Amino acid sequence: MSVTGSGVSDILGLIFVALFGLLMVVSRVLKQPRPGRDLRPLPALNRLRQAINLTVESGRRLHVSLGRGEIIHPRTAVAFVGLSAMQKLVEDTAVSDRPTIVTAGTGPLGILARSSLRSAYAAANQAGRYRATYGRVTGLTPFSYAAGALSVVRDETVAANFLVGSFGAEVALMTDGSQDDDTLTVAGTDNVVAQAILCASADEPLIGEEVFASGAYVGAGMLHGTSLLTQDIFRWLLIAAMVGGALIKMLGVW
Repeated sequence: MSVTGSGVSDILGLIFVALFGLLMVVSRVLKQPRPGRDLRPLPALNRLRQAINLTVESGRRLHVSLGRGEIIHPRTAVAFVGLSAMQKLVEDTAVSDRPTIVTAGTGPLGILARSSLRSAYAAANQAGRYRATYGRVTGLTPFSYAAGALSVVRDETVAANFLVGSFGAEVALMTDGSQDDDTLTVAGTDNVVAQAILCASADEPLIGEEVFASGAYVGAGMLHGTSLLTQDIFRWLLIAAMVGGALIKMLGVW
């Protein structure tokens, strides 16, 4: 039985995922990541933390937007990173007079956002303060979603925006509206076009892997720190493999 090219890719992908999962387990057992001490400084998320502290004191609110990522799609990863980070941020602001508002651009992501909101309020012992209206699907097309999220930014005394998820060119509307209202915008995405827009328009853009590291920086859980450690191990393994392959080629061994 022959194996097609796509079949080989699928097998290699499964092997990679299995190795990554195994390394995460080993790393978690051998080394306990220390939040805030094993991470390099990341000014964007430091500014977000400072803004969150000010929102609670000043009576303003945080807005988290999760983009339009599908749950069963290659873009799933960034959507779940956004959900994890959002849950921790909501937990930290649960006692605020103006609770965090979460917006999403797809129905399934909106449902998961509400579930995460409920869990965050329960974890903060503020379950009675939870309202379903704190999690909103503002539109099912790119620009209707952006327009709906923009209304939250402008009408609901938002002091800081945290945009993390799959966005397209519509993200320009959201960041432009934030600048008009003089609010901090920390944003990251897995879309190349949206990344270029955010670099030019967001106060603090998250570049590349910084998006996926956001959960560890906001303290969303020990697994996020373990994941970063595992990524570093994989980098060194890949570097060693490339250097080794180059040496073998130069020596004519294979």
